[in-house]
Amino acid sequence: MSGDAIIHIVDDDRAAREGLGFLLSSLGLETRGHASAADLLGHLDGQVVGCILADVRMPGMTGLELLDELGRRDCPLPVIMITGHGDVPMAVRAMRAGAMDFFQKPVNGMALVERINEALALSRERAATGRERAQLVSRVASLTAREAEVARAVLAGRQNKQIAADLGISLKTVENHRHNVMDKMGAGSAADLVRLLVAAGWAET
Repeated sequence: MSGDAIIHIVDDDRAAREGLGFLLSSLGLETRGHASAADLLGHLDGQVVGCILADVRMPGMTGLELLDELGRRDCPLPVIMITGHGDVPMAVRAMRAGAMDFFQKPVNGMALVERINEALALSRERAATGRERAQLVSRVASLTAREAEVARAVLAGRQNKQIAADLGISLKTVENHRHNVMDKMGAGSAADLVRLLVAAGWAET
């Protein structure tokens, strides 16, 4: 079951679009059809869980051009390309542009469904990672300026005495700030704190 996920089917061929939608709906997957790439781009609405099935040859923006545009927009949804006129160079081009897979028509329905389920699992994993990163960034933002200095020093591998000397404050003050940093970040050890800071986007120095 797709749960909160939506599978976007982008194909200017109405029969192909609706046929694929019927197949996936019969398996409990939620779908949304789009007759063009432009229609899809206007209806993503910040969706973070789901996947996109896109035909390669469409009037206006082609499937490959859509793939490039989705990349520019940092769209998190995995993309599976489908075409009736595929060749090896086209498949390579699509995969290099970020496509998860490339199917030729007539599509093997069960093989496609298996790949879609893998795409949805990947999408949910990306969404969970994004939520975790946002939470960590929020925790980092809660640090005071001095706590942030101490946190960066810990990230650089400095010991408490060294941090005290670097910042011109007492060892006890460093220990207090460090305790606050650990508490706010939800870290159980220095190694855990480093991991959380790096996950939040801080580079190790």
